[in-house]
Amino acid sequence: MQLSLEGVTKQVGPETWLYPLTLAPRPSEVTVLLGATRAGKTSLLRIMAGLDRPTTGHVRVDDQDVTGLSVRKRNVAMVYQQFINYPSMTVAENIGSPLRLRRELNIEQRVRELAERLHIGQYLARYPAELSGGEQQRVALARALAKRAPLMLLDEPLVNLDYKLREGLREELAQLFASGESTVIYATTEPGEALLLGGHTAVMDAGELLQYGATTEVFHRPRSLREARAFSDPPMNLLTATTGTGSVQLQGGPTLNLQLPPTAAGTVTVAVRASALRLQPRTGDVALAARVELSEISGSATFLHVSSAMGELVAQLTGVHAFEPDEPVTLHLSPAQVYVFDSTDTLLIAPERST
Repeated sequence: MQLSLEGVTKQVGPETWLYPLTLAPRPSEVTVLLGATRAGKTSLLRIMAGLDRPTTGHVRVDDQDVTGLSVRKRNVAMVYQQFINYPSMTVAENIGSPLRLRRELNIEQRVRELAERLHIGQYLARYPAELSGGEQQRVALARALAKRAPLMLLDEPLVNLDYKLREGLREELAQLFASGESTVIYATTEPGEALLLGGHTAVMDAGELLQYGATTEVFHRPRSLREARAFSDPPMNLLTATTGTGSVQLQGGPTLNLQLPPTAAGTVTVAVRASALRLQPRTGDVALAARVELSEISGSATFLHVSSAMGELVAQLTGVHAFEPDEPVTLHLSPAQVYVFDSTDTLLIAPERST
């Protein structure tokens, strides 16, 4: 299915929920809608599904204008943050319902395969009311996958699951989507989820479509500071600097040897992802003196919050590390791993891919 949106907007009373956007997701691939809460992701999904009509613009499917066509007349599968299941049916009956409508063979086997992949195989005889919220969400997801609709819309489908299960299911979904049976539109607030799912990513912020392209390209080369911030978790470290000849002087910090475009002059913003800061120096690194404010352990990573003459910084360190409040610490950074934006927040330099 080739879905395309042309000049779509959404106005609700005096509020603009979606500014004019044009988007044509690649058929039979995954397109991730990435953005914070209230970025416009759900509003856009509802327009794609036919649940809402755009204020202006058109929605086309295979060159046919379906802007006014209701969701009942479209072959779409959708999974919301809020799970929706048939309460009077067992888990097996819920998952198998679209298969029965198509009069498929081997329904029981297909249901069990999907249930096992989503870790709900032991609940097939139960009813939704007997399950936890996360288990019910997985039932809704399995039913959507069973439908094999040419367009599948998923609105943060894993948000209600615990961390460990969510990590495992992301990998399962990436494999399921790779079959190419459906055009998948997947909304998320998490950059890591977008990177894992691959495909293409549309970065959204406050109702605007900022950038669309191959996920790795958008991640490595954000066109502006807004895109870079939207595709970073934890948020990017933003440092004020001034340009020199072949260098950038961090305000309150060291000099970075960088060759900027000839047009770059004056004050710039140096953006550093938390994962680019490390404890052990490498050849060519600059040292950043700081003091520990807070240390957070999350899974196999440590998020280190520090204060420095350049401002507050966050470092994402691999492994589990122990720090004391107010402890002096030196972080290290390669100039090749920074982004530089000019006074209009336009990208001047992106990190080298090999770092």
